[in-house]
Amino acid sequence: MSVPEIFDRNARRLRRNRIAGAQEDDFLRAMMIDGLADRLDAVTRSFSDALEIGCGRPLFPFPPGMAVTRIDPGDRLAAEAGGIAMEEDRLSLGEGRFDLIVSAGLIDQVSDLPGALTLIRRALRPDGLFLAAFAGAGSLSTLKAALLQAEADRPAARVHPQIDVRSAGDLLMRAGFALPVADVEPLTVRYGSIAGLFRDLRAMAATNLMVGRTPLSRAVLGRAASAFSDMADPDGRTAERFDIVYLTGWAPDESQPKPARRGSATASLLDALKPPRG
Repeated sequence: MSVPEIFDRNARRLRRNRIAGAQEDDFLRAMMIDGLADRLDAVTRSFSDALEIGCGRPLFPFPPGMAVTRIDPGDRLAAEAGGIAMEEDRLSLGEGRFDLIVSAGLIDQVSDLPGALTLIRRALRPDGLFLAAFAGAGSLSTLKAALLQAEADRPAARVHPQIDVRSAGDLLMRAGFALPVADVEPLTVRYGSIAGLFRDLRAMAATNLMVGRTPLSRAVLGRAASAFSDMADPDGRTAERFDIVYLTGWAPDESQPKPARRGSATASLLDALKPPRG
């Protein structure tokens, strides 16, 4: 069964190519990479062959000595990082080629995310690790409220569908990952105007990529800017929220711990909860 195309692949490639050559780091991607690096540091085993999905700035700081392959939907952006132009749901680098795959700020823009996650899992060797981060459900709540006010009569979809942390964990399980973990960390960024937020979204290649999108008219943009400013704090800056979802999953392997068989417990929870006898 074919998967409906939610995102415009060509627009995604062009937007990502537009950020090639950027001199400054994408602050949200940098925060995601810090979080992913912390999670990798907590893993005691070593890795030798890594894949990074997404070639924005900064690149992931893999440990020295690793063989690293990088891919990105933007051909210019991929070439800038010495990588390959490729999309996550069309991953074709060979099964079992990597023991570590990381992605920051990208996989939430894939129409067939379950399919992409399955391909990522297949690209891992047994007991290989997948780490990812993206802006999840709850992100850009202030912008969405401002746009809704600006288009109250005929609201249009301006922000793409977002994945909540529970659904993210379910997607890992559905794709066949073992020991799946999904967690979320909120981030608040304060802007002097809606223009500053739009500037950051363009620098992240995170503007509207949905199929059938319509441009913002000057009148709607003006009303949205006013609504955004009306939500400002007393100092004149408006708070915007990003909920960063982190995913951790392992390619299945016989060496991994298994959950206990249902009904195999030797102690009763009811007995454990009873107060001690005086």
